[in-house]
Formats: sequence, C-alpha cells, structure tokens
Amino acid sequence: MQPATPELGDTVNMNSNRHIWRMWANKLQQWGLANWMASFIEAAGPVNLIAAQLIYMSEPFVSGALPEEQWQALTEILEDSGEARHFAAYLREEI
Repeated sequence: MQPATPELGDTVNMNSNRHIWRMWANKLQQWGLANWMASFIEAAGPVNLIAAQLIYMSEPFVSGALPEEQWQALTEILEDSGEARHFAAYLREEI
C-alpha cells in the first residue's frame, strides 16, 4: 500500500501557511504542548469541523486576537483532514 501523497492544492496551502505553522510550532514547543496538540488534532476528527464553524461565527468578536491570515490557516487545518494531518506531522517533525 502506497502512502497518501498530498494533492496539488494541499501542497499550495501547506506551503503558503508554513511560516504560520513555524510560528505556532515554536510557541507550542515553548509551552511544552506541541506533541499534545498534534495528538489532539489527529484524534479530534469530525469535531474539528464544528470548531472551524465556531471560529467563523465568533470571528467578529475575536478578530483582533490574531491576524486574519492566522485565522484562515487555523480554519483550513480544522476543515481539511489532510491539512490537519500535515500540520500534526509538522509539529512532530519540529519536536
């Protein structure tokens, strides 16, 4: 069985968000939460979709907490299981 390869769109999203992922990975490592967060993202599965929708609904109230591109990167991770797997793998690589 061959490992799944990312689709072209997945690669573009992953590469465009790589600087954000690096920033998040650094913070999570500083806090000692990188491995825990990677496991949580992988295990949450369908709950990630609900979390993404909650973020969209709360965006007018919390928009100043993070720059727009970080909110977008977060919702992409939550909405796309492939993107979530890539981010979890990225967190584990950075540990």
